[in-house]
Amino acid sequence: MSADRLLHLLPAPAAACPAARRRSPHPLCVRLPQAAAGMRRASVACCSFGTAGEAGMTYKAAGVDIDAGTELVRRIKRMAPGIGGFGGLFPLGDDFLVAGTDGVGTKLKLAFETGIHDTIGIDLVAMSVNDIVTSGAKPLFFLDYFATSKLDVDLAEKVIKGIVDGCQQSDCVLLGGETAEMPGFYAEGEYDLSGFAVGVVKKENVIDGKNIVEGDILIGLPSSGVHSNGFSLARRVLDKSGLSLGDQLPRNDGISTTVGEALMAPTVIYVKQVLEIISGGGVKGLAHITGGGFTDNIPRVFPSGLGAKIFTGSWEVPPVFKWLQQVGNIDDAEMLRTFNMGIGMVLVVSKEAADRILKNSHGSDPAYRIGEVIQGEGVHYI
Repeated sequence: MSADRLLHLLPAPAAACPAARRRSPHPLCVRLPQAAAGMRRASVACCSFGTAGEAGMTYKAAGVDIDAGTELVRRIKRMAPGIGGFGGLFPLGDDFLVAGTDGVGTKLKLAFETGIHDTIGIDLVAMSVNDIVTSGAKPLFFLDYFATSKLDVDLAEKVIKGIVDGCQQSDCVLLGGETAEMPGFYAEGEYDLSGFAVGVVKKENVIDGKNIVEGDILIGLPSSGVHSNGFSLARRVLDKSGLSLGDQLPRNDGISTTVGEALMAPTVIYVKQVLEIISGGGVKGLAHITGGGFTDNIPRVFPSGLGAKIFTGSWEVPPVFKWLQQVGNIDDAEMLRTFNMGIGMVLVVSKEAADRILKNSHGSDPAYRIGEVIQGEGVHYI
């Protein structure tokens, strides 16, 4: 998502971070015509395969209008030209500082309901550091904002512990933050979070997608599940299902997981894996798959006139997405524009780099060849 101006679509092992200084499979085609000011707007057409007579659930009906968000960014670009990338670049000598900011959306609602507060901070860090690493930047430091009506010190400590864990996973420092106690502003026991990350990359090493050509390969890195986007729709599906967060998630792979555990799985932090891949050469572009899914995020890294062909059977879609789609009667296009569908980061690489990456992928750091770059705008799913 944009870092200069983030549009939040709601719905060496690292050393310990220093103490923070806190101030109290139907094929479909999705085409993305070029819109004003460099933004792309999706026009989606596909076959819906839900239950006859029952309307499928959508992100917009759940309260999140991606098109409205795109229009706001288009208007902001008139006032602040240059925004729109995953991270904002600021020149400093021979380097670019790369900045990103984000929150965790309505996944917080499930944190309140499940009582799982010690991993939501990992999500918070992940959403920003995963954005800035798409430019090839190494994260340097992170700042957080924690706001609540009445400060529960024990609960806040759990949240901050997750933030520290996220910083360690991304090899950056928790430099500071803000704790805001705002009586009457939030419901009892609830809080809000936002975070800000800054990294650095040499100007000659910045990854900007300009060298992407037809025939380049798309490599996907797997997600842990829903990550931190699409929860406004996911919560509607949960309500419709009749299941509680403590019930077992329907799945046929023999693994026992509750609905709450599946939905609250922390967002994967890709920083170390991605930087290692980049060091081998051949990486031309990266897309963090967040709000907008494959459909809106992958084309953001392409030069004009290029699109993507995605091989939808080339990776295993986690059971949580199959459950969401079945219960919500959600069509393919809506799923692919709302959720990450099991791939949280996409790398656009040369054929030679693809062979090396796939050869070196292993159990703890798997990677999949999920598609290729083609002529023509948009994302084509086959």
